[in-house]
Amino acid sequence: MFLNTLSGRFLALTILFVMLAEIFIFVPSIARFREDYMMNRLERAQIASLALLANDMIDAELEVELLENAGVFNVVLRRDEVRQLVLASDMPSPIAATYDLRDAPAGTLIIDAMKRLWNPTYEVVRVIGNPTRDAGQLIEITMPTEPLRAAMLDYGLRILLLSAVISIFTATLLFFAVRQLLVKPIEGVVKAMKSYAFAPEDARRIIQPSASVRELSDAEHALKSMQTELTSLLRQRERLASLGSAVAKVSHDLRNILTTAQLFADRIESSEDPVVTRMVPKLMGSIGRAVNLCESTLAFGKAEEPPPALNRIALAPIVNDAVEGERLAASDDIRFEEHVASGLIVRADPEQLYRVLSNLIRNARQAMETAKRGGVITVSAGESSQLWTIEVRDNGPGLPAKAREHLFTPFQGGARKGGAGLGLAIAAELVRGHGGTLRLDRTGEDGTVFIIELPKSIVTEDQAAE
Repeated sequence: MFLNTLSGRFLALTILFVMLAEIFIFVPSIARFREDYMMNRLERAQIASLALLANDMIDAELEVELLENAGVFNVVLRRDEVRQLVLASDMPSPIAATYDLRDAPAGTLIIDAMKRLWNPTYEVVRVIGNPTRDAGQLIEITMPTEPLRAAMLDYGLRILLLSAVISIFTATLLFFAVRQLLVKPIEGVVKAMKSYAFAPEDARRIIQPSASVRELSDAEHALKSMQTELTSLLRQRERLASLGSAVAKVSHDLRNILTTAQLFADRIESSEDPVVTRMVPKLMGSIGRAVNLCESTLAFGKAEEPPPALNRIALAPIVNDAVEGERLAASDDIRFEEHVASGLIVRADPEQLYRVLSNLIRNARQAMETAKRGGVITVSAGESSQLWTIEVRDNGPGLPAKAREHLFTPFQGGARKGGAGLGLAIAAELVRGHGGTLRLDRTGEDGTVFIIELPKSIVTEDQAAE
């Protein structure tokens, strides 16, 4: 479990990396130790040979003692181009290898050292070097490898032990430093997140950045920004929930009022006045749609809004109804144009599609009236092999930046003063229910264009499962 913590893993990695660094240092160090060991044997052998050079005759016991003190079997000196066996004794085995230490490259020394370290076989080797103080041209000795290897192992173990002590000491210091500088601030952030998750609507639980490390400070500021925004959204959701409850109550009472109005409209329908006869169908259609809207609002408040009833319907009459409804409310300087083929058939819910078109046309009309500029609102439609496309275009003032930023967000995407920003949000949701998309194609000083795309394909059960 300790290694699952940041401090534990940092401690383990520090020990590992320091040990790896020591291993890279160990290889040339052991090669250097081997070279020094053999150079030391050469110096000892040269000193031992001075006794014979001072006195040509020494007894056998003294010669053996000199060779044992030097740790060699034979000593050969080359002086004045003459190779001379100065000291000699019996060798237990033939010479297995020869090593010339005169200007030996570092790579060769490292390779020879590693071979000796991993070779436990007892051998006799020849070592060649330069005599000290220019006491000849070269000195050559034969020596056993067992003492050399034992000394190398002892040196290597001491180096590794020292490396382990340094690693543990360094890792311990880093462990406490990391825990103080990183782990504790991170634990503070985690604690603040848990506290905020317990009651996200409480603004007092929003983290207050205090870390001195720049990266942690950036994380704390980002967390504070997210928590602040989330708290604001939660408060807005609470207000929306309260508003939804109120709207449901109003819709319930309004439905009853509209039902009464519908009864009176039925009585007016029997009038013989030609103007009344012409206006009553529009009035009846509007009242009927208002009643349906109230019922849909009540169903939505209960999260029971039914899916769209998709049928193949003619698009032109629906567009005409939506346009006529807005034409009655429009000023004289606003004109409406419809470019929809009479035979164009789409797959849609007629009531929901009417609501979408009515919202888009109404938004265009209100934007043009707010800007006090006349113009044309055009509804056109077409189709391809995969889509039905409906375009609602106006030459009004265009959408402001705030409306574009929150275009389909309820209560935030209002394009005009006093607007709630619900029209486009409702329209987008209804189009998504058809499997299509509602998007803003372009907007600017020359007008705004919204495009509705409805798919022709039907989702199968296998595709729905995916």
